[in-house]
Formats: sequence, structure tokens, C-alpha cells
Amino acid sequence: MPSNREGAAPAAGRPPVTAAASPAGRLGLDKPIYTISVAAEILATHPRTLMMYEHLQLVVPQRTPTNRRRYSQRDVLTLQAIQRLTRQHGLNLNGAKYVIQLLRLLSENDIPRPSRLEDVDVSHTRL
Repeated sequence: MPSNREGAAPAAGRPPVTAAASPAGRLGLDKPIYTISVAAEILATHPRTLMMYEHLQLVVPQRTPTNRRRYSQRDVLTLQAIQRLTRQHGLNLNGAKYVIQLLRLLSENDIPRPSRLEDVDVSHTRL
């Protein structure tokens, strides 16, 4: 019996398998899939900027056996939170890192966050 892959018709009576519903979809946040150029394009930034973020230990991508960088979805979400704080809230990189860490602490302890920072999603970030 053929497996249900993306684009294939679902078996009778079964809903189509999506990435969010499959066990692999839940683990997919940490899977290193994006090259530096693809991650830079998603984030609308220069690849050299991502190298600088790596040098500052804001995001450290995994490496392939040939030493090429691979960014996970979690890395991209972390970088998006950093970009939002630096571009829209006027923080520097150290300030963005500190605010993300504080917002995560607030969430973990069920303490309401400041209303000015409601637009910053830190639920899947890693710092």
C-alpha cells in the first residue's frame, strides 16, 4: 500500500497527513534544513549578518560533515524575534537577547508580559 505523501490523495476515510500532525512535524523545529543563503532570504537580511549573529552566539547553526551551516526552523524563529526587537523596538543585539530571555522567564512563570512587547513571539526561541 503506498504511503500518504504530500500531493498524494489521502486514503479513504483518513484525513491527509500534515507536517503539524505527524510526529516528524513536531520534531521539525530543530531539524537543520536551511542553508545560510535560504535563511538570509527568509529573514530578508544578508548572509554576512547571520555570520555576525553566529559570532555573537545569538544563533549557532548546526554544521554538516563538510562544515556548511544549516539553520533550523527554531533558529529562524529566534532570528525573527531578534529582528523585531532591533528593528521595531529599537534595541541593540545585547538588549534583544536580554529581552527574549526575560520574556521566556515571564511566560514560564505565568507572569503577564508588558503590552508593548505583545508582538514578540518567544515561544519557540532558543538563546
